Amino acid sequence: MNRFYLIVYSIFFLISARGQTGLPEGIWRGELQRNDGKVIVTNFEVSRAKDSPAIFILNAEERLKADDIRVEGDSVFIKLPFFDSQFRLKLEGGSRVSGKWIKTLADRDVVLPFTAQNNQPYRFKITSGKPPVNVAGRWAATFTDTVSGRSTPSVGIFAQSGNRLTGSFLTPYGDYRYLEGVVDGDSLKLSGFDGGYALLFTAEVGTDGSIHDAGFFSGAGPATQKWRAVKDPQAVLPDAAAAVHVREGAEPRLDFIFKDSDGVPVSIKEDRFRNKVIVVQILGSWCPNCLDETAFLVDLYNEYKEKGLEVIGLAYERTEDFARSQAAVRNFMRRLKVNYPVLITPVAVGDPLRVEKTLPQIDKIPAFPTSIFIGRDGKIAVIHAGFSGPATGREEYEKQKKEYYHIVEELLSR
Repeated sequence: MNRFYLIVYSIFFLISARGQTGLPEGIWRGELQRNDGKVIVTNFEVSRAKDSPAIFILNAEERLKADDIRVEGDSVFIKLPFFDSQFRLKLEGGSRVSGKWIKTLADRDVVLPFTAQNNQPYRFKITSGKPPVNVAGRWAATFTDTVSGRSTPSVGIFAQSGNRLTGSFLTPYGDYRYLEGVVDGDSLKLSGFDGGYALLFTAEVGTDGSIHDAGFFSGAGPATQKWRAVKDPQAVLPDAAAAVHVREGAEPRLDFIFKDSDGVPVSIKEDRFRNKVIVVQILGSWCPNCLDETAFLVDLYNEYKEKGLEVIGLAYERTEDFARSQAAVRNFMRRLKVNYPVLITPVAVGDPLRVEKTLPQIDKIPAFPTSIFIGRDGKIAVIHAGFSGPATGREEYEKQKKEYYHIVEELLSR
């Protein structure tokens, strides 16, 4: 009889510990296995709060909540909140899962094998004790594609506490969001995973603080990039790298009409936008940097809408399938509490003629997000490509926000 009650109690305890997430609570260490053998590491925390069971993807200061979880026997299906990606996992022995991460693109799925172990709060193992150097600060970096040979300027911004390293890379087209890792002896490792990005950065660190023999691995592979960096407190990105202009000879006024997330056609020439300052946000629900800019624009809009500011999102989704795009955009808006209209363009983001078909007044869309600031006179005043989000550090993020505030306040005052 005692043995019977022990078995019943053990089963009850295991079910209670897993809660509605299907997984025991705690901090897990996960590994995404690339095709070339490289491993992208991430951490997540399982919460079994009865009112809101959830899994939180952890990257530095970010806790990205995933609460769309389905449990079937020993199988757990986790739909990530953004970027049309998910985990399909099987519980093994109560403290380990294996399965795959699936990211759905326009015409195919990116699939990576995934395993995770509970009660492993570290990201990378430390093998050498206190690091000999501190790489905190600002770095002038260059990324070079090993296939095409094309190089892209970047700025690395790192914070280091003991062995722990956090930060991000600024590029002309945005940043790589929250990265976390270690400096371990002469080795630097950083990773980031949010469902959209799956990133690994490696490098060797010299005793003089130099960074060399550096590699960058993104997604499934096999293509990689090399990078190099020199410490430079004054490092900045070239202004012209992602510059956008009104097309030569074109009228500096936008003229579009697209369906919003409810399927209702909306035109920029409607009366509600007349004599208003407008931010036209070019975005995609698949775009990690768009998440950061949208969170900021929601606050900006709430602060200035009574003073004459309007925001219109233009979503370029992965396909021309309106129903699919509508579902993705609605989820994006709901999770970020977007209360300005987001219109769904009828072209896929991969269409090489996306600009000509939707915004022929400008010469290109080099980055997602890109924001077009329009004055009360209806003319394009400023175009800003990319967005430096909070992962780049307080100084860089505040600089970015200050720039947006300055543009909006200046246009409102005219």
